[in-house]
Amino acid sequence: MSKHTLQQDAHSTDRPRTDEAELPTVVRLAGVTHEYGSSGARGVSGSDRAVTALEDVSLDVHAGEIVGFEGPSGSGKSTILHAVSGLLVPSSGTVELLGTPLEGRSNRQRTRLRREHVGIVFQRFHLLPSLSARANVALPLVQTGLPRTARRERAETLLERVGLAERITHLPGELSGGERQRVAIARALVTDPDVIVADEPTGELDTETGADVLELLTDIGRDRAVLVASHDEPTLAVADRVITLRDGRVVSDGS
Repeated sequence: MSKHTLQQDAHSTDRPRTDEAELPTVVRLAGVTHEYGSSGARGVSGSDRAVTALEDVSLDVHAGEIVGFEGPSGSGKSTILHAVSGLLVPSSGTVELLGTPLEGRSNRQRTRLRREHVGIVFQRFHLLPSLSARANVALPLVQTGLPRTARRERAETLLERVGLAERITHLPGELSGGERQRVAIARALVTDPDVIVADEPTGELDTETGADVLELLTDIGRDRAVLVASHDEPTLAVADRVITLRDGRVVSDGS
């Protein structure tokens, strides 16, 4: 799949939609079940009782589509994002990223797919406190072999895009919560991924700052698949579809 070009147009919530049948499927889950605490799970003995985090979940996400996941804590929202990112291997079922099944692949292979195709936005930013905004954004490019000058230039371009052109040398501790989340979004975009996964991206932000971050996520979702897990109604309102989870099952999938 060809990589995206950076868009420099102003943010807009007007997202013209194309018939999904005409859009490529970027993420596919088919019959996915995952149990924590089952025999063989990392850090858990086989005698412990298993907890079902996902049960027979099937869904497709297309390019240019923002899909929101809602449900109470423990409903499986974060587990879906971790499965799509290759951070965990489901107990059963299939997860495909750009048509490539993730099961049966080594940790190294899944890591490579994640680095090339998935950008992750965390609730608590996960920025390295000793690095500048520019260095934090450029960090995922270190493994690509891109020259240092090119890494810095790309990081600066993305920081400008998210409205932080005047903050590129600031440390995370010198930035507001909204600015730190914008740095995190720029970092998620730096490898030009096909998929963005965002776990409670506005959970640490006030209402006004959260709205700015949502506008940015809407803008970057124009040509990518964006998966957002949230309890927050304004966050879910930007989604093209909202999937409701209860006890690891999909109970509703619609707009």
